[in-house]
Amino acid sequence: MNRITVYEHANFEGLSREFTCDVPDLHELDFGDCIASLKVVGQPWIAYTDPKYEGEPHAFEEGEYPSVERPNSFSALRLVHHDLGNPQITLYERPNFQGACKVVMEETNLAYGYFNDRVASHVVQRGVWLLYQNPGRGGWHCLAWPGERLADYKLELNFQSRLSHLRPLQPGRPLVSARLLWEQKRVEAEREVLVDEIEGVNETESEQALAASSSREYGTTLWQSFHFSNATSLKAGLSFTLIVEASNIFTVQKGRSESSTRRERVEVQLPAKIPPRTALSIQILRKEVTLSVPVLLTITQNEAVRTEMGEYRSVSGTNISARYSLKPLPAAGRQQAATEGTEPVPRTKTEL
Repeated sequence: MNRITVYEHANFEGLSREFTCDVPDLHELDFGDCIASLKVVGQPWIAYTDPKYEGEPHAFEEGEYPSVERPNSFSALRLVHHDLGNPQITLYERPNFQGACKVVMEETNLAYGYFNDRVASHVVQRGVWLLYQNPGRGGWHCLAWPGERLADYKLELNFQSRLSHLRPLQPGRPLVSARLLWEQKRVEAEREVLVDEIEGVNETESEQALAASSSREYGTTLWQSFHFSNATSLKAGLSFTLIVEASNIFTVQKGRSESSTRRERVEVQLPAKIPPRTALSIQILRKEVTLSVPVLLTITQNEAVRTEMGEYRSVSGTNISARYSLKPLPAAGRQQAATEGTEPVPRTKTEL
């Protein structure tokens, strides 16, 4: 939800109020001219020094502000509802959109180019823009709204040939929920890997213990990753959680952490005894499965909802089993025979 929380003292101290919609006059709510710090969630807010959205505007994008530039001076608050994606403004060197023009789509310091202090009019195609008198976001500033056609800086702003810096307001971070479409999963590969082999021979006429311990520990690995579509609109740094199963919650952070590896120790139970005059062979096998699952991403931003697809991939080697065979030793007057069996082995997990 888009909201702003304002505080009467710096560092989020003192009385506070939370707002989710425009406030034309904070004095009517007993909170005028007293804001010294604030927190913004979602879309940007504009704080005005006079009621009814008049006076000097100050923009606050999503984040925390332990102090503000003009404490104890804000009298109105306005939420920016506009779509802030793909911003664009066209600047003209003469009034009435005449002369040379420059199309700007991102924050720009005009002092580094040929259009510094030359702008006399503009048209805003998309986004909300902050226009500054000095480079580096300095000096007097004003707002330019979507669809605005300002024909003469001198008449309307007293600002002709003084624009040196401009930037678009940034949208709030979208809220992303992810759902794995397990019914569409694809098993791409499946194999068994031999991780250990144990041999035991009992040449006596009585049953013998295989070893001092009836179990052994082996390592397992789960590698998993998330792949965004090539047409994704999500930006680097955005994070969300992917619930693969109750014990496996995978946190994805675009551009930073899109894969993970989990390692565990698994205890495998072994046959305790070897029958008389028998050779025992045990193979410890790890089953590795490579699969991919489509993921439906639901993205909520500025009260608008859209969807896009991604893909979850994993190579799982967490299933350990023991396969054993018993082979009688050769003896005079007795035919050699063999019995074989495969048995899933009970196991207990201990974290590395």
